[in-house]
Amino acid sequence: MVFKRRDKQSNSQRLRALVYPPGGWRRSFHYVWLRLRRLPDRPGRIARGIACGVFVCFTPFFGFHFLLAVLLAWMVQGNKMAAFFATLVGNPVTFPVIAAMSIQLGEVMMQVDTPIPLSQVLGTFALAFGELTSNLVNLATRGSAEWEKLHSFFHGVFLPYAVGGLIPGILAAAGSYALSHKIIVAYQNRRSARARLAAGKRARVADNGRGTP
Repeated sequence: MVFKRRDKQSNSQRLRALVYPPGGWRRSFHYVWLRLRRLPDRPGRIARGIACGVFVCFTPFFGFHFLLAVLLAWMVQGNKMAAFFATLVGNPVTFPVIAAMSIQLGEVMMQVDTPIPLSQVLGTFALAFGELTSNLVNLATRGSAEWEKLHSFFHGVFLPYAVGGLIPGILAAAGSYALSHKIIVAYQNRRSARARLAAGKRARVADNGRGTP
């Protein structure tokens, strides 16, 4: 196959690549940014897509960020591929900061206290997902399930995270839109200027070859 790796990765290598990609996060972000700038679309659409991807990183819908970003980009007529790439703003390095900021702000806005330490928030999401899966299986097989733990998780962690993430998410999305739009416009203008210059050189060479005075 054309895109198949020559050296097959082990499960531990794949997991390590998710936490710390080969070449580091800086190199990965640089590559993604190059891809975003070169997308064949209008700057406004690309910037809206980037804003959508950044915004969903501040929501507690882990595992669905890609889907939500693309859906949101479709709703605002943004570039879906840009939204997809921009969700990489949310990664194992930034998520602890985003989660702590969102939950603390949500506690203030809702006047509640999160029942678990902030250092355990992301792990709690994994436990809640496992609990939800188990309950759905029990409903399908036994016809009953226990929802008390998920009820506490929803009101004590998920809801404060969702509410508290709105303001920083909107601010981050607005900032990323303004910055990316400016950079992409400048990049596309510079690329167009280079293309016109190259076309002019080719035309002059062709004219000289035909002996045009």
